[in-house]
Amino acid sequence: MDFVSPILDAASRLWDCTAKRAAYLTDLQETLESLRNAMEDLKTVAEDVKNKVDRAEEDREMRRTHEVDGWLHRVQVLEKEVREILQKGDQEIQQKCLGTCCPKNCRSSNKMGKITSKKLGAVTKLRSKGCFSDVADRLPRAAVDERPIEKTVGLDRMYAEVCRCIQDEQLGIIGLYGMGGAGKTTLVTKVNNEYFKTCNDFEVAIWVVVSRPASVEKVQEVIRNKLDIPDKRWRNRTEDEKAAEIFNVLKAKRFVMLLDDVWERLHLQKVGVPSPNSQNKSKVILTTRSLDVCRDMEAQKSIKVECLIEEEAINLFKEKVGETTLNSHPDIPQLAETAAKECEGLPLALITIGRAMVGKSTPQEWERAILMLQTYPSKFSGMGDHVFPVLKFSYDNLPNDTIKTCFLYLAIFPEDHVFFYQDLIFLWIGEGFLDEYVSIDEALNQGHHIIEHLKTVCLFENGEFDSVKMHDVIRDMALWLASEYRGNKNIILVEEVDTMEVYQVSKWKEAHRLYLSTSSLEELTIPPSFPNLLTLIVRNGGLETFPSGFFHFMPVIKVLDLSNARITKLPTGIGKLVSLQYLNLSNTDLRELSAELVTLKSLRYLILHSCLEIIFKEVISHLLMLRVFSIRFEYILSKRNDISSPIDKEEAKYSRKDDKAIYLHEDNKALLEELEGLDNINWVSLPIVGALSFQKLLNSQKLQNVMRCLHLWNLEGMSILQLPRIKHLRSLTIYRCGELQDIKVNLENERGRRGFVADYIPNSIFYNLQIVCVDKLPKLLDLTWIIYIPSLEHLSVHECESMKEVIGDASGVPKNLGIFSRLKGLYLYLVPNLRSISRRALSFPSLKTLYVTKCPNLRKLPLDSNSARNSLKTIEGTLEWWQCLQWEDESIQLTFTPYFKETSWLGKNEKMTFFSDAFSG
Repeated sequence: MDFVSPILDAASRLWDCTAKRAAYLTDLQETLESLRNAMEDLKTVAEDVKNKVDRAEEDREMRRTHEVDGWLHRVQVLEKEVREILQKGDQEIQQKCLGTCCPKNCRSSNKMGKITSKKLGAVTKLRSKGCFSDVADRLPRAAVDERPIEKTVGLDRMYAEVCRCIQDEQLGIIGLYGMGGAGKTTLVTKVNNEYFKTCNDFEVAIWVVVSRPASVEKVQEVIRNKLDIPDKRWRNRTEDEKAAEIFNVLKAKRFVMLLDDVWERLHLQKVGVPSPNSQNKSKVILTTRSLDVCRDMEAQKSIKVECLIEEEAINLFKEKVGETTLNSHPDIPQLAETAAKECEGLPLALITIGRAMVGKSTPQEWERAILMLQTYPSKFSGMGDHVFPVLKFSYDNLPNDTIKTCFLYLAIFPEDHVFFYQDLIFLWIGEGFLDEYVSIDEALNQGHHIIEHLKTVCLFENGEFDSVKMHDVIRDMALWLASEYRGNKNIILVEEVDTMEVYQVSKWKEAHRLYLSTSSLEELTIPPSFPNLLTLIVRNGGLETFPSGFFHFMPVIKVLDLSNARITKLPTGIGKLVSLQYLNLSNTDLRELSAELVTLKSLRYLILHSCLEIIFKEVISHLLMLRVFSIRFEYILSKRNDISSPIDKEEAKYSRKDDKAIYLHEDNKALLEELEGLDNINWVSLPIVGALSFQKLLNSQKLQNVMRCLHLWNLEGMSILQLPRIKHLRSLTIYRCGELQDIKVNLENERGRRGFVADYIPNSIFYNLQIVCVDKLPKLLDLTWIIYIPSLEHLSVHECESMKEVIGDASGVPKNLGIFSRLKGLYLYLVPNLRSISRRALSFPSLKTLYVTKCPNLRKLPLDSNSARNSLKTIEGTLEWWQCLQWEDESIQLTFTPYFKETSWLGKNEKMTFFSDAFSG
């Protein structure tokens, strides 16, 4: 029986196989139909998936997932395979034996049935995988998003400088600042598109327009979108949690953050931006209108984006005008250059005006346009709509109304006017803008603060010798704000004309502030009326006289500035200005101050620079409200070669005859006595002439307390000068003291101990002294005492034949004293025996200008590789002197050679008056 079991088992297996094959044969048509239906169902599902994919990919930032893409591809392949199977299966069914249901080729039909059944399973399985929660993913963002930009002109130099800073691994945060419309955003866009787009040093560059107020939330949102942080890690999170998310992504990347239009500090830590440094090699680059913002953002490098130089400006302007217009008439290219110069290099104005001139094909159209730019720029197409509103943002963001008022005040001055700090601040004080400050020193300090702030926000530009000026377009914007925009028609600027026509005067009745620049007022036969006039400024060196009655109808005038007029005597009627508070007669040909002034009972500020020789007695003592009295003698310096020589015949009428007069160039003790008797006086700038006058100063604590600018002249017989304790002194000039050999200071501090300026404590002896000028002191040996002047900014040494060292033996002085730490300018002229400025190298951290002329024995400068870093602008001198200098090593010479500027020595009549003009007040 054992052999039966294997036979039965084999028979069973044969039956199962035969039954299955029989099923393939009998069910082939049904299986084919099922496959056909399943495939149609799969195609329907695939079509739905593909539609979803297409909709998602309409957003260029989305791309189908690899899973979906693979599934759709398998559907296409399977559809082709199924199509072939169905075609063969249909053929197989049609090939049956005549009159039967059996196929002609059972083996082939069986195989087809098997394939069909297997493919049906594959279709069903693929169909089951056709359900997707997401059919597309967001594309990874490009490392740098290219931004739209027009063709740039004149940015190559700035672009190269910014790129150099980016390559410096020590610079993490770089600030670009400049006035509105100067091209800061265009420059950074160029850096983004051309530098970051082509270099592979950074994994991601993120551009954020910050604006004002700076919103951490908005900045975070921009960064999140760039970094593709998914919703599940972002939604319903706090600001701190979002910052942590950004930080965790960025800390693993080398990134660059481009922050455009920053108006105030943006706390990068609150945003989540890691601090860029030399380790992570990331960068933050910001644009702003304020240098203070660069400082607040802790920028290691701040770069001012300057306006274009003339050639670049003309090229940009012509680019916007276009060749067609430029070639339409032979005169137009030259007229285009004239129009471009009116923009003074400001790209925004160049572009706006250039576009406005497209199609203007006649010289007459260009001439009218130029005239409008010169007279009524706000009326020019695009200026009032596009240029001025952009610049106005800087004005709107000034911190308070006082600064805004001080800024708008400058609109009455003409283009390119240069303002020396003190002259400008005294005008502000005279106008009453700084009345909230009790003392003049406080008002002056606030005035300096206002100027510095206007410089940092690029509404003022730096000038030479502590001066500022306004860019022409900024000035036009200020005039627009002060008059048209704010609806105030009370500012009138009269441009330079030879004579003043009567019809022009009719506009003055409504004026509150008037600036006159004319060489003659002879046409005004009828006295003009100024019922509302608060300020009259007359600035023209050719104006010699005022018409009779000119000052009779100014009932409310507060400020009268006649500086630079060529008047030889006080205009008649000036004594009628009973409301006058500020009077400036500087740089006139006025020789005497007559008694007519005694009626000016409200006068508080009297400025008399470079003019007077005589003040009649008891004039000053009658000015009971006088707070500021400032007088300088540069007139005498420039008119005479020798102050000690007898006055010439032309001046004989003033020579020692009138006992009612104070002769300022002689003993002026009487003037000091009158000033001492004024209760309100608290700021004096005055030459002290002669030993008696100097003794009066030494004996008067009040005079020492009010003295701010001291000029010591002709101290006869004095070989040692012991300077009195004048702790508020700002400027000191010592002139023509022929016997003077040494200058000493009292080093006792408030506790009676000798020390070094009481460790630099403000209000200690000479802490406020910023300017020292010594001139014509033939026996003076050195100026070692100036090491005790911590705030010294400018030092001038002129015609000191015996001086061999500026600073002598300072071996006992601590090295941390910081000698010349704030010195900006050092001027050495005609010091023939000078051999040394200092025996040791000095750091000069603030030095901008070193001027050396006619000092043939000065062969070595106190400079080393650490001197004047980041401050020096020029070293001026003759080429012969420069070539003979000796250096510690060649590297130091190479360091300072780029700063050298050859200059010719000043002639006999030029002397150093340019220095005292700029600083002595």
